[in-house]
Amino acid sequence: MNTTMSSAVLRMILGPDSCQRVVFPTGLPTTVPELQSEIKTNCKLSEPFRLQFMDTLFDNSFMNLTSMDKIEDKATVKVIYTTCEAQDAGALSFPCSAITPPRDMISDSGGSIPTSKSTSSRTLWPDTFIVPRFLYDAELKLEKAHEALRKNGTLLIPDPKLKSDVLQGLIQEVVKHKVYLTDQEFDQVAEALIMRHPCLEERGSNTGYGGWKTSLKYKLSNYCTHLRKMGCPEVCINALKCKPDGKRSPAFNVKKPKRGEVAYCPSFPLGESHQSLEKMRVELLLDLKRQNNQQTVRDKMDKSFALRQQEILCDAPIISDLQERWPALFDAKEINAEFKRITTMQLQSMFLSQLDMDSAILLGVFEKQKGQRGKELEDMATRMTDDIDTARESIIRGLCIFLNKDPDDLVQEYMDMTEATTLSAIEATTVGIYISRGTPNGDNNDVGVVIEGVVVLRDLDNVALASAMLFGLCYC
Repeated sequence: MNTTMSSAVLRMILGPDSCQRVVFPTGLPTTVPELQSEIKTNCKLSEPFRLQFMDTLFDNSFMNLTSMDKIEDKATVKVIYTTCEAQDAGALSFPCSAITPPRDMISDSGGSIPTSKSTSSRTLWPDTFIVPRFLYDAELKLEKAHEALRKNGTLLIPDPKLKSDVLQGLIQEVVKHKVYLTDQEFDQVAEALIMRHPCLEERGSNTGYGGWKTSLKYKLSNYCTHLRKMGCPEVCINALKCKPDGKRSPAFNVKKPKRGEVAYCPSFPLGESHQSLEKMRVELLLDLKRQNNQQTVRDKMDKSFALRQQEILCDAPIISDLQERWPALFDAKEINAEFKRITTMQLQSMFLSQLDMDSAILLGVFEKQKGQRGKELEDMATRMTDDIDTARESIIRGLCIFLNKDPDDLVQEYMDMTEATTLSAIEATTVGIYISRGTPNGDNNDVGVVIEGVVVLRDLDNVALASAMLFGLCYC
């Protein structure tokens, strides 16, 4: 690849019947993320994607583009939209930007989840922050500053307008992912800025971007104030102002999201209101009673997600009230779907595959334990069999022991008891899993999830699946 050429052009395949030339006046970018950013701007793409190149070594088959030395001028590059991919083994599936609604996403059960057109749809925070293109006049100023830096090493001291344009551009890119950033994420954005535009590096700063980081914090704080005045639920919820009826409530004292949620407190879908979504919720109660109606239920659960999430965050209902208002949520498929709406990640496949991947490491850690805890872990390891479900359950129990917790507090077993007796016995359980064994050999077993003394899920296949569902319910 010749990166010193005056210009370069690529043939971009954007879809089955869509191709476009993309011209790079100063030559091809030096990294794949920079190439993606240029293609996103030139082709006006709003959905996340990855790139593939046409490999002549394999009869022009398309291969994933991981390095810029794989392509050169006049090469053919293909866009693969990541929202169309659903990897069962815990892969991520990203929704689109804050403006364009994403394509259908795939749940763990294999069905599609049509995503509602909410203005607050976001993507996960990227591993590498991509600095966007700024306003035209700002890019011109930066281009001249880059030339001055190359010629005589002069760094740019941006005028107030340029600095404001740069900060505004960065904030608009940031809020596509989240509105509350950690200190490390501020570092990531500021560092990406001076990596993309070296002329903006600050003299006298240990990192070269300390002033930009501080300015970003103030700019984002002011922007959140602006969003709060506009009624953005995600920031209003921290100011006790997002109640639909305008009233404040002590239950509104919700802290900003810090657990990796993407759709933490989304706005209502475009064209919908609290009244229309409440009507949809009532319709859902009737839809659940109809047979072969799973797709209708799923569509309405997706459209009413914003109402449900705001109720959970703002009103903090007890589990019985939530189960009464949203009975469709208490199903394994819907828990998987709800978890994906919030985080864009697959719950069941991610949980189980990660458990399998970490099993060998955990067993190694368990073997090093001494004393009474080590003996209990050794006894647990001896009970492991080749059955995958039994092995997973043993690892979960062993993790409880390792954390100095009683595994019976998490998984409670009831042998040869009637349903009424079992339900009476688990009323005192705050959070946990129950196993009701009909006979000593395991016939007629029932595995379920208990929250606040209420059985919210039952007839699950095994303890590992119940653990995943319990995690998903507590997260949602």
